[in-house]
Amino acid sequence: MSEKKRTLMTSTQKAKVALEAVKGSKTVNEIAQDYSVHPTQVGLWKKALLENASQLFDVKRGPKAIDPQSDPERLYAKIGQLNMELEWLKKKSGINL
Repeated sequence: MSEKKRTLMTSTQKAKVALEAVKGSKTVNEIAQDYSVHPTQVGLWKKALLENASQLFDVKRGPKAIDPQSDPERLYAKIGQLNMELEWLKKKSGINL
């Protein structure tokens, strides 16, 4: 009894097999033979593709992600810090404006 080494397929390869199964141009057994996988596995990948295909189009168009650099609280804190530094520098230099 010879043990066969498991072949790991990438997600791209799995998607290709599943798409071919969805097309229906070949039987599941033919597809399995072409890609050296078990027919049950082809069926599982096809099922997963069909179940998750709707998620591709679930992306909502909404407000764009807020840039963390423009967060108002952070900006107000930075303004306060700069004002304090300015006052300290004025005090140290003896300039009265």
